[in-house]
Amino acid sequence: MNQTQSRSTFISLRKQIYDALEADIVNKLTREQLTDQISTAIDVLIERNEYSVATVVRREYVKNIIDELLGLGPLQPLMDDESITDIMINGHHNVYIERNGLVERSMASFIDEQQLLQIAKRIAARIGRRVDDSSPTCDARLEDGSRVNIVIPPISIDGTAISIRKFKKQSIDLEQLVGFGALSPEMAKILMIASRCRLNILISGGTGSGKTTLLNALSQFISEKERIVTIEDAAELRLLQPHVVRLETRTSGIEGTGAITQRELVINSLRMRPDRIIVGECRGGEAFEMLQAMNTGHDGSMSTLHANTPRDALARVEAMVMMANNNLPLEAIRRTIVSAIDLVVQVSRLHDGSRKIMSISEVVGLEGSNVVMEEIFRFEPSVSNDGEGKVNGEYVSAGLMKRSVLVEKARFFGLEGNLNSVFGFARG
Repeated sequence: MNQTQSRSTFISLRKQIYDALEADIVNKLTREQLTDQISTAIDVLIERNEYSVATVVRREYVKNIIDELLGLGPLQPLMDDESITDIMINGHHNVYIERNGLVERSMASFIDEQQLLQIAKRIAARIGRRVDDSSPTCDARLEDGSRVNIVIPPISIDGTAISIRKFKKQSIDLEQLVGFGALSPEMAKILMIASRCRLNILISGGTGSGKTTLLNALSQFISEKERIVTIEDAAELRLLQPHVVRLETRTSGIEGTGAITQRELVINSLRMRPDRIIVGECRGGEAFEMLQAMNTGHDGSMSTLHANTPRDALARVEAMVMMANNNLPLEAIRRTIVSAIDLVVQVSRLHDGSRKIMSISEVVGLEGSNVVMEEIFRFEPSVSNDGEGKVNGEYVSAGLMKRSVLVEKARFFGLEGNLNSVFGFARG
């Protein structure tokens, strides 16, 4: 039996099983019991229809149907593959994956648009949300923490589109990131000191550049004695400290009410006696409350945002604060930003699929109306000669200024020696 015949046979068997399937049988039986019943049904139908199907192919048919009933159908093998970080579906015949930072087409496909749409609706329904003609877009989270975005027709012209950012079961620490070449050992030490010394850190970068991964790594250096409140659209952070309160936004219900925004959660978190507030991603008016929190005793707070350079990141924060307070003078906004944010860490995903910290910059102050920043480290790419398009380069540093807030905080927390072991004060 060739692949086309096998697929045609499976579609026929699947339809006969679904026609005979009781509506609530999936909820009544365990996975093992359901597998036994589907396996028996497949054998009976193959004999009745006089199909010639090998035993190994029969097992594959059973697994595919079980995956569809209890999991994500054709996507389940991709979800089980640890090497895959992102899954992107553009209609039922176009499935792409990201592996090792590079996007490639997957052999997985759906029987038809209806099967894909049903799986999309099931994902949304599991967390009490819906996706239909009146609500054609949806952000959801799978049971394992993976983040899902769904867009269905007519908004998505070529069929249902699903984007899945898979949730890593194990957090990556700074030592592993150094091993991957994402930063130098000296940079890792600086970031460790900055996190321990309660500097306010902003991580900037594009989609899929590793912002959340780095935020998770930095959080590992927060003291277990601190109370941490995390605020996210979809919970991705994996903090190891014992005293953590995790908050997640909520979209509006069927009646169009009940939405809880990040800004509301940031405001509420200030009443929860936090030592640090970590916002998964700043994207709107919550930036103003975040800055206020950083300026009023909640130092050591962290967040991420989308921007191409450290200076662009501060410009985006300005714009987001203006969204919340359009009558606030620009100079006042910049003074708030300068007094609140200590470090901006710029991350990027390069064309070879690698992710690197491109720069670590300190926000020094204001000169006139302009924000002054000092670059502590940066990645300088070199021309690749390996013939494989790999991005090579080196991490360079101009040193620290003695008036650096990192120096002051390191001295206060007794970590000045650790700082001196990275480099001496190259500037006066």
